[in-house]
Amino acid sequence: MATNQALQTPAISPITIKERTGSISTAEIISVLKGEITALHIKQAFSSEIADQITANFFGSPGINERNDGVPGQYVGASHYRKDAATYFRQAENARPHVEALFGNLVDPVRALFEALKRELQKEGIELRLARSEHGQANVCRALSWSGSGTFALDPHDDVAQVLRAGNDYELSAVAHNTVAALNFYPSMPEEGGNLRLWSHKPTVADRKSQGLETTGYPYSATYLEAIPSREVKLEAGDIALLDGGFVHGVTGQSGSGKRRVLLNNFFGFARPDLVLWWT
Repeated sequence: MATNQALQTPAISPITIKERTGSISTAEIISVLKGEITALHIKQAFSSEIADQITANFFGSPGINERNDGVPGQYVGASHYRKDAATYFRQAENARPHVEALFGNLVDPVRALFEALKRELQKEGIELRLARSEHGQANVCRALSWSGSGTFALDPHDDVAQVLRAGNDYELSAVAHNTVAALNFYPSMPEEGGNLRLWSHKPTVADRKSQGLETTGYPYSATYLEAIPSREVKLEAGDIALLDGGFVHGVTGQSGSGKRRVLLNNFFGFARPDLVLWWT
């Protein structure tokens, strides 16, 4: 009985959040990948003109869809969450024109970061590429707008469970044994709320099992998290956030009748010491 109780008591892990204004650096990205810092928040990382145009392209996209996987929100692109590899990569291929159209004639800030990081890792003999299979290749990002109501627009969760349980058909499942990094660009933010909340807890397989979240890592209850310290990162349009997705995190509720929260998101991490994979 004592053992079961111990498994259900969440361990507190320290978190290190680095915040500054300006351009994101590849060295900082690698620091998150290597587990040296938990999260990185770069303010005013891309221009308001680019942000506004991406937002308009998102809401005007013929490829916009409502999520039907139990996570409330709209999206353009593809998600591997709760999908087999064949379905995910097929959807990624079909969605690619819509993802590319989010940027139109703009300088794509996501691809620019991807290419810069690729060049930097090559110097260390590390390959960075999009995840792929016989069914296709991942897109460089997806666009999302969470629509949960109440305390959270996106409930507390971790990103490792869905990667760990992705299955043998996915080459990206190996990343779950290292840092699963989540990269978010924010073209639009609401008047209030929509911030990133990060808890000082990195769940284990046993933790997830105790909560019945082995395959999804979503959602952790308020009761489970109540004794765990958390930090809130206040976001604005034009910001970038990068975090170790193994830590429980969520999005605070949104208010105001103006702008909606829109983000460009992807995941990446080491599948092998010489290979970093990137996907959505």
